[in-house]
Amino acid sequence: MTIRLKKNPVDIIFSSITAIASVSVLLLILGILYVLILESYPSIEKFGFLRFITSTDWNPVKGSFGAATNLFGTAITTVLSILIAVPVAIGIAIFVTEIAPNFLKGPIGAAIELLAAIPSIIYGMWGLFTLAPIMANYIEPALQKSIGSLPLVGVLFEGTPMGIDLLTASVILSIMIIPFTASISRDAFNLTPAVIKESAYALGATKREVVKDIVIPYSKVGVFGGVVLSLGRALGETMAVAFVLGNNHQITKSLFDAAATITVTLANEFTEADTDIYLSSLFYLALLLFVMSFIILALAKFFILKTEKGIKQ
Repeated sequence: MTIRLKKNPVDIIFSSITAIASVSVLLLILGILYVLILESYPSIEKFGFLRFITSTDWNPVKGSFGAATNLFGTAITTVLSILIAVPVAIGIAIFVTEIAPNFLKGPIGAAIELLAAIPSIIYGMWGLFTLAPIMANYIEPALQKSIGSLPLVGVLFEGTPMGIDLLTASVILSIMIIPFTASISRDAFNLTPAVIKESAYALGATKREVVKDIVIPYSKVGVFGGVVLSLGRALGETMAVAFVLGNNHQITKSLFDAAATITVTLANEFTEADTDIYLSSLFYLALLLFVMSFIILALAKFFILKTEKGIKQ
């Protein structure tokens, strides 16, 4: 004989609300995707996919558009910002969790979280009026004199240092995403069982060896998650980059040249779109950014799940 338990009406209501909340996220994503495809369809029909992403032509007067220059700028600034930010952020997390005395951990943690709370437009204004002159007068000339003389790599540092360029935009982005990677890495490092670290110290391991062989391997999934979160922030950042990148629709060889990203182009030119194909091309750029973000996050989730599975085995 089976016994049927009567469901509590409160539980039914609670389950329904949570289910609706979960489904609403999917509906919202599908709704955004639908609008982007609908609005960008005239541009998709005219330029296609391969031609649009490979064309460097961005000419509103002639009605000819391509995304290659925007994709180039987005990729360069994102990759450079990650390369700059991740080592610094992990170093901060290691210092706070393993090295710093207790009276410093609180202030440094608060400072990191404060950096994350600063609006992006403030970063942009600071970058334009403070960082850009420093880059133009000191850092970029020094890079030209040192690294610029090297073969192959030197081409990246050619041109006149102006401070409004790919390198400055990447530095601004790196400063903005450091708090995300540092905070998540710090929390991941704190989850490392103390007994494991104490056992390593008891066997004669140094602090460097404990961090390298115990803390980082144990926390690598969390650190990777922080890097992915920072990557998403870097891909979608607009105002801070718009102040210090310029709006040059060209694929450049030097990091000292102005460029364009998808987000900056959308911010600068959306109100200037005076033709249907111009507006549709901007929506097409937004659709590409949406798809890029989805693919990157999906790959990141795949690798995280694969790593977690390997740890459990």
